[in-house]
Amino acid sequence: MDQILLARLQFAVTTVYHFFFVPLTIGLVFTVAIMETLYVKKKNEIYKKMTKFWGHLFLINFAVGVVTGIIQEFQFGMNWSDYSRFVGDVFGAPLAIEALLAFFMESTFIGIWIFGWDRLSKKVHLACIWLVSLGTALSAFWILAANSFMQHPVGFAIKNGRAEMNDFLALLTNGQVWVEFPHVITGALCTGGFFIAGISAYKLLKKKDTEFFKKSMNIALIIGLIGSIGTALSGHGQAQYLVKTQPMKMAAAEGIWKDTQDPAPWSAIAIIDSANKENKFEMNIPYALSFLSYSKFEGSLKGMETLQKEYAAKYDSKVGKDTNYIPPVKTTYWSFRLMIGFGVAMILLGIIGLVLWKKGRLENSKTFLKILLPAMFFPTLANSFGWIMTEIGRQPWSVFGQMTTASAVSPNVAGGSILLTLIMYVLIFTVLAAAMVYLMIREVKKGPAVEPGVTKKSKDPFDRVGA
Repeated sequence: MDQILLARLQFAVTTVYHFFFVPLTIGLVFTVAIMETLYVKKKNEIYKKMTKFWGHLFLINFAVGVVTGIIQEFQFGMNWSDYSRFVGDVFGAPLAIEALLAFFMESTFIGIWIFGWDRLSKKVHLACIWLVSLGTALSAFWILAANSFMQHPVGFAIKNGRAEMNDFLALLTNGQVWVEFPHVITGALCTGGFFIAGISAYKLLKKKDTEFFKKSMNIALIIGLIGSIGTALSGHGQAQYLVKTQPMKMAAAEGIWKDTQDPAPWSAIAIIDSANKENKFEMNIPYALSFLSYSKFEGSLKGMETLQKEYAAKYDSKVGKDTNYIPPVKTTYWSFRLMIGFGVAMILLGIIGLVLWKKGRLENSKTFLKILLPAMFFPTLANSFGWIMTEIGRQPWSVFGQMTTASAVSPNVAGGSILLTLIMYVLIFTVLAAAMVYLMIREVKKGPAVEPGVTKKSKDPFDRVGA
């Protein structure tokens, strides 16, 4: 059994699964905070119901996300000890700050928010949920600061075979962070918005709590559309940054084997032949790649064959002769396009939904509502394909230009052990997923109605008073 392949597969499974929950947590808590803000300002009880109902779903997602995040962290010590040894001095600071500042901030104010409905003033209670939302964003920032070092290492020096941080400010001002962070946050807004829109569509089709879910849908579509457009714009900026810092990744994402002409066309669809390093078929849009890369209709890009020679001259002395610096092209190419495709679909759905809302036809547009049911998963798919492109496209590097994936794996962990733990993790994730789906469905079926026997004097933090 291939130790490196199994270690990579295990890390991919734990990371992708954990990232199912992260954007939904960020997007849901932001939307819940908006709803509670409307309740405090407008003093309309329906917004309190919305806050509590969607807040319950946020709490379920948050709990499962915490568990999967802990499992993911095990990977560094289990299968990637050489990697941890190499980057530990750099990674330690942002990850420690994330745990001590951002995660503790989230956890503390979530607790106060849950138990504070009848104990705090409305404005103080509102401040708590906004602090939770801020905490989730800060948590994402510190994680991305660590990830950005893998993509574009800065602020370090190599000493005794290890990367030692010598400029913390450089880590925080890394250009990679500031193109990744807006992209992740806006993607999270899409995730929260379309999640709420999808569930609201289901309820509107069932003709249950129509007014409640109409208002939820309206807020969700606005946030989903803003997030979708923001994701597209920030993704455009990120792609332009990668042209400068990781040209091989962008060449693979665009299926460019040889240097392009000037201006460069964009490959909308291609049949890629990796063995012969060529594309058997291409459907190109003239000028488009130059504009996407440089914001002007001129400029060429280097192909993977040229970059392979340049990388070999630059890095072979460090990582070994005849290293293949070309990542898995088909995976990088198609994951990039699938991410874009789902993103475009979300923008169109957001626009159509708001037009129908404006015309007063939203709740009666059965076709549109039925489309929104599967569309609630579009952001999750787009997020996942985006991260696959980001991480697969960086191969063969674990830390770009500094450490290959092959040299990062734990040297003394047998393939059989990795396979066993991989199977265990998949089983654990399956149980967690089943539990979360069950709890979510149960909450959705209950709806926002007040449960029999619950009074406004109830101190149960999960009571359904006004929810």
